[in-house]
Amino acid sequence: MYGVCGCCGALRPRYKRLVDNIFPEDPEDGLVKANMEKLTFYALSAPEKLDRIGAYLSERLSRDVARHKYGYVCIAMEALDQLLMACHCQSINLFVESFLKMVRKLLESDKPNLQILGTNSFVKFANIEEDTPSYHRSYDFFVSRFSEMCHSSFEDPDIRTNIRMAGIKGLQAVVRKTVNDELQANIWDPQHMDKIVPSLLFNLQQEDCKESACSCVSSLPQGSEKEKESPLELTERCFRELLGRAAYGNIKNAITPVLMHLDNHSLWESKSFAVRCFKIIMYSIQTQHAHLVIQQLLGHLDANSKNSATVRAGIVEVLSEAAVIEASGSVGPTVLEVFNTLLKQLRLSVDYELTGSYHACGNIDSAVVKEHEERQLQEAVIKTVGSFANTLPTYQRSEVMLFIMGKIPVPGMHPAIGPASSGFEGSRMIQLMLLKALLQVTTGFQTTNMLTALPTSFLDPLLSFTLMEDMEIRLLVLEILVSVIDRHDNRPKLSSISIISDISVLKLKVDKCSRQDNLFMKKHSHRLYRHIYLACKEENSAQLHFETLYALLGLISMELANEEVVVDLIRLALALQDLALTNEDSLPVYNRCAIHALSAAYLNLICQLTTVPSFCQHVQEVIETRQKRVPFLLPEDIFIENPRVPETLEKLEGEVVFLQTKIAEVLGGSGYNTDRLATPYIPQLTDEDRLAKRKSIGDTISLQVEVDSRNSPEREERCPAEEITFETLKKAIVDSVSTEEQERERRRQVVEKFQTAPFEEIAAHCGARATLLQSKLNQIFEITIRPPPSPSGSVGHGSTQRRSVPVYEMKFPDLCVY
Repeated sequence: MYGVCGCCGALRPRYKRLVDNIFPEDPEDGLVKANMEKLTFYALSAPEKLDRIGAYLSERLSRDVARHKYGYVCIAMEALDQLLMACHCQSINLFVESFLKMVRKLLESDKPNLQILGTNSFVKFANIEEDTPSYHRSYDFFVSRFSEMCHSSFEDPDIRTNIRMAGIKGLQAVVRKTVNDELQANIWDPQHMDKIVPSLLFNLQQEDCKESACSCVSSLPQGSEKEKESPLELTERCFRELLGRAAYGNIKNAITPVLMHLDNHSLWESKSFAVRCFKIIMYSIQTQHAHLVIQQLLGHLDANSKNSATVRAGIVEVLSEAAVIEASGSVGPTVLEVFNTLLKQLRLSVDYELTGSYHACGNIDSAVVKEHEERQLQEAVIKTVGSFANTLPTYQRSEVMLFIMGKIPVPGMHPAIGPASSGFEGSRMIQLMLLKALLQVTTGFQTTNMLTALPTSFLDPLLSFTLMEDMEIRLLVLEILVSVIDRHDNRPKLSSISIISDISVLKLKVDKCSRQDNLFMKKHSHRLYRHIYLACKEENSAQLHFETLYALLGLISMELANEEVVVDLIRLALALQDLALTNEDSLPVYNRCAIHALSAAYLNLICQLTTVPSFCQHVQEVIETRQKRVPFLLPEDIFIENPRVPETLEKLEGEVVFLQTKIAEVLGGSGYNTDRLATPYIPQLTDEDRLAKRKSIGDTISLQVEVDSRNSPEREERCPAEEITFETLKKAIVDSVSTEEQERERRRQVVEKFQTAPFEEIAAHCGARATLLQSKLNQIFEITIRPPPSPSGSVGHGSTQRRSVPVYEMKFPDLCVY
């Protein structure tokens, strides 16, 4: 009987005997290395037997797992790993199927040691570059199982940590194995990304995890130093590797699960984790794909337009951080989309704050809007606008400035300036927010050509805001002008108004005025001077307004000044002094003193910039006299926390006043234009200035429309000039009150018509005027056009042509045609 058994054993296939020989009697002794070398040599010599070897090893491993002989399981997996590393023949695919079947068997086990053992073997397999591709291999199970291990909730914290780390390594291995092989299943499909990315983010949140080694596999030979890193470090490395491998078409599938995870776990509110996630994303993806991440964030912000302010503020904060990282300018293709979305969110936030609800539809109740949260969101949006603007080149930033200016609503003219119930307050808030956003864009703006930086299409509407009654809006406009004009960072040195005896201590950077700057000042200087003058006439101007006006005047002197501009600025400063002296607008005493102080501080600055000794001497004498007699006319006594303002301001004259004749005389001796210096500056008043109170630009524009219509040709034709007599003047004086009321009512009706009338009615009105104008032009053309002379010089036989022949119908001799 024993002989028969021995004979049967000898009849077993050789590959089975070689496999059996690698297993020792005691599993503690480990793999029999000599026999393992024989098995490896046999597999290399007879590669057609490799699939059978794998099948037999799989059979033994399944039996040992069922019998809980885990020592033999470890030996079988070690043998499989060595065979995989050694064999790369064409028939390895069938062996890999047996290998994956055994790995799957281990991962399905409820023993943590076996799960980690199977994961380690899969990681080694993933690092092997196969010579032949596989057309039918699937890794769906491994993605699902490794993702499940990443969320392990095992009771023992050390074992739980090790299982999660094994799951992360497994996902990393799956990505490495499939991402570069076009014949494999596409790992970037949403069905896989929706499992992989949330698993990584879940472990990325565990910042309090302690670094620990994989204790349950410390006895295994596969252990390495890398296993000592913390789950947080391992997860971040895996996440970065995943994103770094993403191609252009895969970015969306990789980012969408991130957005959904942050939504589902309410992680936008805390901001810190969301910001950290997208910092990892922006630093990991290829630079040329960064704008795709920005696009997805913008789309997600739009999708959450009716969500709470904290959620929207979190998304905006992430956008801001992403823009700072993405400073290479690859946001280029979506520049206007970025700013359009942000400005739209700014407007929505203002609407929500004013109406108190998010306009929820259906049966869902509108959530209560918290005003302070909306204000925080608005600040975040404005900050983000600035962050994006800082990443743009100069020419694109100029376009963005024009784009934002076009978005600023004009009450009475703009069709949608906020909710109907908000009225004037809604328009004002939107104007404030957009001007703040515009200020953020202009901060740090550097340009060599002021004509392109401040074109007429931008400067005119911007300056119109200086005529508004709202002091905050006026201050923002002045700050924007200062920010654009300041090209050498002189603004901080002019932050406060003071009399400085030697401006060299300020270390101001004065540049020579270029040809483009000269053209800009020739075109726009009078507009700037006029609005500076009018800004000083506002009763509600505060210390900040005068400080900003001082900075604006100083920067114009250093950035855009030639000899002609210097003369005009001195004339403007003297005109401001006359404004405070005459007090035709009945300004408060503080304003008059502040204007005197502003004029004195600026003349002290400009006289030292011109370096004319006699001019400096006159300015210094007046300042010294004021210090002794009227110190409240100097900035040191006015622009302080408790200004020393007298109750009344008596008529000033003599040595405390800057004399135009004296300044013209001393500057004329230095080569300046004496005629221009001797001419007082008088601002050009327009119809805009005839409004006593300007609460909105719409009122000003409506008045201009009314004046234009009154001065139109048909109006003049219908209303001949009236002879002025004593009776006419008497009637005008008697009926002045009623006439003023009628005029006010008529203005109100004009404004109301343009605010409330249907578009068709307004269009018809304008169309009628256009038709009338066209008919007048036709009459003029008929009168002026005469019959052309005949090319031959002869007239027709007795008949005169009345009809004008167009040039293109005239026939010329060949000699006359070139």
